[in-house]
Amino acid sequence: MAQTVVTGTITDASTRQPLPYVSVAFLGSNVGVTTNVQGQYTIRSAQPYTQLKVSYIGYREAVYPVKGDKVQTLNIRLAPTSTQLNEVTIKTAKKPKYDNENPAVKLIRQVIANKPKNRPEAYDYVEYKEYDKMQFSLSNISEKTKQRRIFRKYRFMFENKDSVTYPGKSLLPIFLKERVTETFYRKNPEVKREKLLGEKSVNFGPGFDTEGIGQYFQQLYSKVDIYDNSSLLLNREFISPIANDAPTYYKYFIVDTVVADNGKKLIELSFTPRNTNNILFEGEIFITLDGNYAVQKAALNVNNNINVNFVRSMHIDLDFEPSTDGRYHLQRSNTYADFGITAKRKSGLFGVRTLTRRDYAINKPRADTTYLPPVETDNEDLKHRPESFWAANRYDTLSTAEARAYKNIDSLTHMPSFRRTADIINLLFAGFKNFGPFEIGPASAFYSFNPVEGFRLRAGGRTTADFSRKIFFEGYGAYGFKDKRWKYFIASTWSLNGKSIYRFPQHYIRASFQRDTKIPGQELQFVQEDNFLLSFKRGQNDKYLYNDNYRIDYIKEYENHFSYTVGLSKLTQTPAGSLYPFIGSQNNIFNNLTTSEVSFGVRYAPNEKFYQGKLFRTPIRNQYPKISLDYTMGLKDVLGGDYSYQQLKFRLDKRNYVAPFGFNDITVEASRTFGKVPYPLLNIHRGNQTFSYVIDNFNLMNFLEFVSDKSASVIVDHHFGGFFFNKIPLFKKLKWRETASVKALFGGLDSKNNPSIHPDLFQFPKDGNGEQITYGLGRTPYVEGSVGIENIFKFVRIDAVKRFTYLDNPDVAKFGVRVKIKFDF
Repeated sequence: MAQTVVTGTITDASTRQPLPYVSVAFLGSNVGVTTNVQGQYTIRSAQPYTQLKVSYIGYREAVYPVKGDKVQTLNIRLAPTSTQLNEVTIKTAKKPKYDNENPAVKLIRQVIANKPKNRPEAYDYVEYKEYDKMQFSLSNISEKTKQRRIFRKYRFMFENKDSVTYPGKSLLPIFLKERVTETFYRKNPEVKREKLLGEKSVNFGPGFDTEGIGQYFQQLYSKVDIYDNSSLLLNREFISPIANDAPTYYKYFIVDTVVADNGKKLIELSFTPRNTNNILFEGEIFITLDGNYAVQKAALNVNNNINVNFVRSMHIDLDFEPSTDGRYHLQRSNTYADFGITAKRKSGLFGVRTLTRRDYAINKPRADTTYLPPVETDNEDLKHRPESFWAANRYDTLSTAEARAYKNIDSLTHMPSFRRTADIINLLFAGFKNFGPFEIGPASAFYSFNPVEGFRLRAGGRTTADFSRKIFFEGYGAYGFKDKRWKYFIASTWSLNGKSIYRFPQHYIRASFQRDTKIPGQELQFVQEDNFLLSFKRGQNDKYLYNDNYRIDYIKEYENHFSYTVGLSKLTQTPAGSLYPFIGSQNNIFNNLTTSEVSFGVRYAPNEKFYQGKLFRTPIRNQYPKISLDYTMGLKDVLGGDYSYQQLKFRLDKRNYVAPFGFNDITVEASRTFGKVPYPLLNIHRGNQTFSYVIDNFNLMNFLEFVSDKSASVIVDHHFGGFFFNKIPLFKKLKWRETASVKALFGGLDSKNNPSIHPDLFQFPKDGNGEQITYGLGRTPYVEGSVGIENIFKFVRIDAVKRFTYLDNPDVAKFGVRVKIKFDF
């Protein structure tokens, strides 16, 4: 579809300096933009406008001819207005102080006061259809790169370029995803239900997790609702220019008054951050003067001064259409982002996400079943909609290059050379090598070492949906060359809803057996002990267990993100290394400890979202809490169980955005064990003797250092996002960011579980000198804190960690430097 596109730079005619916030509009329309701080502008419309109006306070208003339905460049020099002066008053060049009660701010306060009635949630019922298109392209690929020998076979890809849609960009589409949904909202009782009608995406084949890539991109391009106080973009919280407290963070200026197509007057406001280092937008908004003070149009630019990796620029356009009752509803949202390794290189990645809404229905009640969770359907059926469906529901026409992307990517995935390259990339980044029905990995666990097993080799894998979508197998085998023992794991999972077990909502039953080593108190979801990088540890770390673990688990998730699990297990623990043997009263020796358990757990994570791939899903941290409660009962004389006991565990995870001071992640845990049990069945608190910084662990606590039968802990990990470092030129250039954390553990040990009072219990472990190394927590909590720098080389975090209590325990580290590897924007 042809567009009228004009781009250029506006400067002062005499000084040649760029002019920011100049108003540029197609004459006779409400389509307008303002120049950025470099004086640059781009304005586009699907209509064949032929005149461009340019206005700026203190300069002559001008109208320029343009070509309708064409892409063109128009650089403009504005001349200052000249006025005959009868008197000259000389004043200092001091800039007048910004007045926070100027007319623009008063207007914004009206917009803020009227927000509740201008949101869709103001109605009792709202419904609409939404077309969501997300596209990523390689931008400005040089001719030299295209001619390289390695790309000789892929020249057909380079021919599919788009040099028209976005002036100054030569784009090569490599990713395209389309979705059509229908949304139903009801105020009382409040519920918002989204129904997927169709989905279509390029497919890079089994070597790439295309769905996971799409989920990651979609999270970066979250939907921006200007009526929300803040929006998440690039994993950061941006304060809206019409947030409740926006005048605290933004400056506002009235630019112009324009007339919309429907004859209504609009006020154009520009806004800019008070502090350009804060995570804020800059741009302009158009406000109605009909008493509703609604946003009719907005252009939001991500401030270039904030600390974001790889993002050269990001821009969001929001367009609202009038409804029959005079209110305005979001009609279209465009988000553009230009990514690159450096700001100087022209080549990079250019992304666009377009949301188009149609068919609004207001206050039209539906049957109650409409607002219930949708019946579980096979998403694969929705991914194979006929072209007639897309012709009727694709509200935004694909460009020629976008339309050819599907065919080109399909041709690419059938090329053996591309498949080999994809396999290598998947192995390096995901850790697995795909063979269709199954894949092997993870690569990080192929080789590791520890004091008990010595040199350890491991090989494993799992089946994929190409093998079966109902039953999945996984397992591994490992061998320690020092203890000369085989270890292995095998599991089978049966999906009870016909979906992949990795897809929400999960519903499956799983049976497994594992024979392997384990550090007491370390759960694999926190520290994967046979990861090569975690083989390097400080101090004495030779206290291990050999575990034989039989388990059956049933998991059921619901659409409201409530889930429960039921489990039955038999675990035999055999001491290894210097932990051997378990010693009881009068130095009695116990070679193993067997427990039989039945467990039940519930979890609630409202509004939880995932990076959803074919063979994984990773929760995305957001501002909503995640709560879990687990109950375990030990069964004596059942399946060989040695003890009877009960245990309760509670956990709360919550992310808090504290704009503009970044965000923090808070974890609160509590546990209680009922019954008389030996120390391996108590809560062995998660220490860490590796050199990696582990968020969930106490990084200067030794393995097996503290046990308790009642405990509570809190972990606060705060990320400032460069709030302070952005004010230091060198740190700002390096894009380093500050972190700080504090971790506290409170606990205690009942006398009945204290082996010094009850010698019939297993005695606490001792070191080679006979000195006790395991303790019950006293009245003083264990406390450690850290300050750190993250985003070093874009993915390294380094923390200086200090331990504040229990400093006299043997072989403890009072201070340490720990490293964490994490890629982030």
